[in-house]
Amino acid sequence: MQHSTVQGHLVMNLVVSPDLSFSIVVDLAYEAGDPYAIRCTFHLPGDAPVTWVFARELLLDGLSGPSGEGDVHIHPVGEELSEVRIALHSPHGDALLSAPTPPLLAFLARTDRLVPMGQELIGRELDAQLADILRGCDAG
Repeated sequence: MQHSTVQGHLVMNLVVSPDLSFSIVVDLAYEAGDPYAIRCTFHLPGDAPVTWVFARELLLDGLSGPSGEGDVHIHPVGEELSEVRIALHSPHGDALLSAPTPPLLAFLARTDRLVPMGQELIGRELDAQLADILRGCDAG
């Protein structure tokens, strides 16, 4: 049976200042039904979890070079590309996170096996056609 979601968990650092950061747990989620989006749920100590949704391609691009416009910016740190910084901007405030690259790459590889990058529309069109065919079978 083909699963339609990919989930992952990792620890990121919430950067408060150049000298202070603390670890937070982040849940990653990807659904075939929304093939362009990644959901990141940040579990902040003492607060309700906060979920941000942004483009899968933005995360992929940000692992190797600066990526993003608007509310989400991602860029690698250092020459080894072993870490990324994720800057989030909202009317309620800004957050800067630091994350290791390998678990993000592994998560993206799993999403690519579910819905290959660049084939998001093809999968949705096939799903719609299959649904139409199956509806036709129910009518008969």
